[in-house]
Amino acid sequence: MRKKKRKKEKGRTRKLVLLSLSIVFIIFGLWFSGSNAFKFLKGYLLFKTTQINSEQVVVKNTEPKKVVSSKGDDSLYSERPKKGDMIGELLIPKLEATLPIYHGTDEDELEKGVGHFAGSVLPGEKDNSVLSGHRDTVFRKLGSVGTGDLLIVSTSAGKFTYKVRKVRIVDADDRTVIVPTSRATLTVTTCYPFDFIGNATQRYILVASLLNSEIK
Repeated sequence: MRKKKRKKEKGRTRKLVLLSLSIVFIIFGLWFSGSNAFKFLKGYLLFKTTQINSEQVVVKNTEPKKVVSSKGDDSLYSERPKKGDMIGELLIPKLEATLPIYHGTDEDELEKGVGHFAGSVLPGEKDNSVLSGHRDTVFRKLGSVGTGDLLIVSTSAGKFTYKVRKVRIVDADDRTVIVPTSRATLTVTTCYPFDFIGNATQRYILVASLLNSEIK
């Protein structure tokens, strides 16, 4: 009887142990499975978030940028002129002279009138607009124009009145004539002295500030 009773107790104990182990394995399995699922879910969400952010960056970088003038303000001109184009007229009230302006300062342009240095802004725009002409043709009498006199430029963008604020005489290779300026400026240049025979070694410079604009 005792042996049977012991066997029964051992059998119960074994069953309880097996049951306990089964429960432990089940719990461990559920925990392990849940942990992996959690990690998978977390990784997936992180991936999607990164993907969305990356797509947003791509869209942002591919959006068209607003085109503005390199000088910081919108251009007055819808189209930029080509070399040789007539872009307007220069009126010098002091000389009672109206002179055509051509885009470019090669001999082809200077033979026809006043040349606009293509590396500078167009008349009326903010910065330094540079005009050049021969002393023995269009600018023969420019020497009589000085501080306080007016220079009026008419183009497709409007009418721009400048007032001469400085007269300079510089060497022919002086590049300060075409340097950028912080305000709308008109620089007019020709060879100097006016009565010099041959290639003149200097330049006569009128530096004028924008006084008034009549935009079309």
